Amino acid sequence: METTISENQKNVSAFIHLSTFLKYFFPFANFIAPLLIWTFNKEKAFVDEHGKQAINFQLSVLVYTILIGLICLPFFIIFATDFISLIETIDHNAGEFSVNNIQNLSGYILLFGLAILLLLALFVFELYAVINASIHASRGKLYNYPLSISFIKTNLKNPIQNEHIS
Repeated sequence: METTISENQKNVSAFIHLSTFLKYFFPFANFIAPLLIWTFNKEKAFVDEHGKQAINFQLSVLVYTILIGLICLPFFIIFATDFISLIETIDHNAGEFSVNNIQNLSGYILLFGLAILLLLALFVFELYAVINASIHASRGKLYNYPLSISFIKTNLKNPIQNEHIS
C-alpha cells in the first residue's frame, strides 16, 4: 500500500462509496457506478481497495435482501392460499367492524410488518456503513464493511472494523 495518499485518491474512494446511493435514482446503479469509477482508477492501491470493498458490500446487501424475501416467501404462500376467503370475508362484512375481520387480516399485517421491519433495518445498516466508509476514505483510511461477504478478494491486512468516527 502506498504511504502517501493524494487528495484525489481520497475523493475518488469516497465517491465510490457514495455512488452506491444512485440506486435510488437508477436501477442497479449501486453496482454500475462504483464499478465504473473503480475500474478507471484501480491502478491506485488505495482506490482499488475501496472499490473492492464497496462492490463486495453492495453484493452482500443484495444477498441479504434476497434472503429476507426468501424468509418471508413461505409465510406469503401460506397466507396467499387463504386470500380468496379473505376477500369474501371483507366483501360480506363491508362496513362492519369485528374482531374476526382483524384476525383474518392479522397474518397479512404481521407478514408485511416483519418484511418492512427487516428491510428498514437493512436500509439503516447500509446507510450507516456507506457513510462511515466514505468518511474513512476521505480521511485516507482503509475500511472493511461489517457483515460484508468477500466476493472479490481484498488486500486488507489491518482493516478498520466498526470504528466510530471521533
